[in-house]
Amino acid sequence: MSSTTDPTTLHRSEGFPEQEQSQPGLTDATTPAPDHGEESYRGSDRLRDRRALITGGDSGIGRAVAIAFAREGADVAISYLPEEDEDARETARWVSDAGRECALLPGDVRDEQHAAAIVERTVESLGGLDLLVLNAAYQEKRDGLESLPMEDFDRVMRTNLYGLVATARGAIPHLPAGASIIVTSSIQAFHPSPTLIDYAMTKAAQVAFVRALAAELGERGIRVNAVAPGPIWTPLIPATSWPETLPEFGQDTPLGRAGQPAEVAPAYVYLASDDASYVSGAVLPVTGGKSL
Repeated sequence: MSSTTDPTTLHRSEGFPEQEQSQPGLTDATTPAPDHGEESYRGSDRLRDRRALITGGDSGIGRAVAIAFAREGADVAISYLPEEDEDARETARWVSDAGRECALLPGDVRDEQHAAAIVERTVESLGGLDLLVLNAAYQEKRDGLESLPMEDFDRVMRTNLYGLVATARGAIPHLPAGASIIVTSSIQAFHPSPTLIDYAMTKAAQVAFVRALAAELGERGIRVNAVAPGPIWTPLIPATSWPETLPEFGQDTPLGRAGQPAEVAPAYVYLASDDASYVSGAVLPVTGGKSL
C-alpha cells in the first residue's frame, strides 16, 4: 500500500468563510485557524545552536518559521507590531516548548532606528546572529491606482522595503560566514494582481534586492535567498479588505486550494541549513503549482 499523501486534500481544500479584520490581523480572529505546524513539524537538528531573527514572527508564515527553526535547534528572536503582542507570546511559547530561547522585540520596522535596534537586541539576547528572515509585510486591497492614497503607498513601501533594507543593513556586520538571509517575497512579484499593485511592486523589488545582495555577500560566505509563497492562509488575508474573495481564495492553484503556513516553513529551513550550501540568489516557489 502506498504511503504517499495527496497534496490536494492534505489541508483544507475548500475556500474560506467571508470575514474581515483590521490590520495587522490576529490569529485568534482568523477562521479557521491557520496551521503553523504546531502539531506536525518534526525537527532533525539541522539548525542546532544557530541564532535567528525573524521579522513579522508573531503569526502566519513568521510563526511557522519560528516553530520550525526552534525544533531544528535554533534560538529565535521575533519582531512584531505592539498590537500583535498576544500572537507573539503564543509563538514564544511554542519556541520555549521546543527547548529554545525566544526574544520578543515589539516595534515597527518602518522606524529606521527600531529596525537597527532589533538586530542589536537579538545579538545581545542570543549571543550572535546567524539567520535573518525578512518577513514583515503589509498589504491592502486597492480599487485602482487612481484612488491609491499616497499615505497608504508610503506605508507599504516603508514596511516592505525600507524596513527590510534597514534591518539587513544593521545585520550584515554581525553575520559570520555560513550565515543566511532569507526574504519573504511572493508570487505577486511575478504575477501581480491589480488589487495589490503597490504590494506587488515591493515584492518584485525584493527579488532584485536578493539577487544583488547575494552577489555582494557571496565572497563572505553569506547566502541570500527568497521564498515566494502563493496564496497562504494567514491573518493578513482577512485583514486585506476583500471578504468577498475568501470563498475562492487559493482555488485557482493547480493543487486546487490555499496553502498553510506549515507548508511554507520547510522552505526556510532548507535555505537556512547547510543542505542549501550552494544555493544563493535563488527564489524558491511555494505556490501550490503556480509557476513563477
